[in-house]
Amino acid sequence: MFKIKKFPNAFTILLGLIAFFALLTHILSAGQYERVFNEALGRDVPIPGSYHQIEASPQGVLDTLMAPISGFYDPATNIVGAMDVSLFVLMVGGFLGIITKTGAIDAGITRIMIRLKGREIMMIPILMTLFALGGTSYGMAEETLAFYGLLIPIFIAAGFDALVAVAVIFVGSGIGTLGSTINPFGNVIASNAGGVDFLDGFGLRLGILVIALIIGCAYVIRYAKMIQKDPSRSLIADINKANADHFLSNRNDSDLDIALTLKQKIVLALFAATFIIMIYGVSTLGWWMAEMSTLFIVMGIICGIVGRLSEDDLINSFVAGAADLIGVALIVGVARGIVVVMEAGNITDTILFYAEGLVADKSSVLFINAVYWIEMLLAFVVSSTSGLAVMSMPILAPLADFANTGRELVVTAFVCGIGTVLFVTPTYGVLMGGLAIGRVPYITWLKFIGPLVAFFVVLNTIMLSLGASVLG
Repeated sequence: MFKIKKFPNAFTILLGLIAFFALLTHILSAGQYERVFNEALGRDVPIPGSYHQIEASPQGVLDTLMAPISGFYDPATNIVGAMDVSLFVLMVGGFLGIITKTGAIDAGITRIMIRLKGREIMMIPILMTLFALGGTSYGMAEETLAFYGLLIPIFIAAGFDALVAVAVIFVGSGIGTLGSTINPFGNVIASNAGGVDFLDGFGLRLGILVIALIIGCAYVIRYAKMIQKDPSRSLIADINKANADHFLSNRNDSDLDIALTLKQKIVLALFAATFIIMIYGVSTLGWWMAEMSTLFIVMGIICGIVGRLSEDDLINSFVAGAADLIGVALIVGVARGIVVVMEAGNITDTILFYAEGLVADKSSVLFINAVYWIEMLLAFVVSSTSGLAVMSMPILAPLADFANTGRELVVTAFVCGIGTVLFVTPTYGVLMGGLAIGRVPYITWLKFIGPLVAFFVVLNTIMLSLGASVLG
């Protein structure tokens, strides 16, 4: 019997989609909408009912092969494409590399845990909030893998199990993704692809973040108290002893007595200030990718100097941080290759025309919830937040114009959709890596996280419906 050993890589999926849409240019009729400038939106929008067929422009083999490159920069039209976004991603990665090298984040979390000794249950809401802030602000994901080895022994020593530590880290950062507010890899890229300011819809996403975080913390605390009182009720009770032997055998409490130095405190303050400046620059000064990239370069250098990094350490940590996100930067351009093929083949508006028929005469509430479910389904296949954003937003965001719904709400539906699915999808390396480090079986994780994910689905449906009712 044929058995699939693993899901395809995100790059494989996106390249396959480029080929698929290139094939569609030979099958679907080419067409265009008439467009009119919308002063409120500041852009041209399609006029419902104005679709008409035009001369076909099927994409050949060479066009298809060049699509990923044209996704970054199209020399034929001098359109920059995803190049500015990709460079921005690399600059953020370099900035995070420098922050990590200073040790400020690790030391900050360690000091919090030391001060809470004897009140370890309080570590759960505090750490989950910190991880959620990382997720909502800069898309903290792969960076969390470094924390499992640090936190799991502490939680086990406090009378919890490894599942609690994994949940604190992954659920915390995952809620941040679910309620992304200024996440450059989530709603910033999605808003850019959808043609809206990334601060549009901020209030609704903040509401989702706060509610999800409160319920998420309560859910993990409830489980932690239950197994602290009765260890036999742990979902991994059969391997708890083995986990304790594995994680505590070489633990030395003196290793955790790390002082948070003045320079590290300043670095943490600069770290927070960077995102505050970014918000101000975009909302007030008209900044975009170039200015934001410059901000992260400058603040990274300043943090490195304050953190007393040597010239080599500063540069090498920046390069290493950027290298960690090279895959994200590349996937942004490759994913945009799908749009290149569709636009060159003049089938984007044709697909939009078919979708218009599906949402015609539909309420904005039904429309936005349909988008939410579509994004969840797509996220099972493409677990890259930035890749799915640039792949789906150019198609789904314009549909909002037909459904009398703000495009920023479509961005929120995207964030909620992929944020929900990343809690359970086996194609997500951060999830599977965290479970592997914590020695938590995937099936056990599904049993633990299932009820919480169900709540998130209900929460998102209610919030999106409320948003559509107000904006529709």
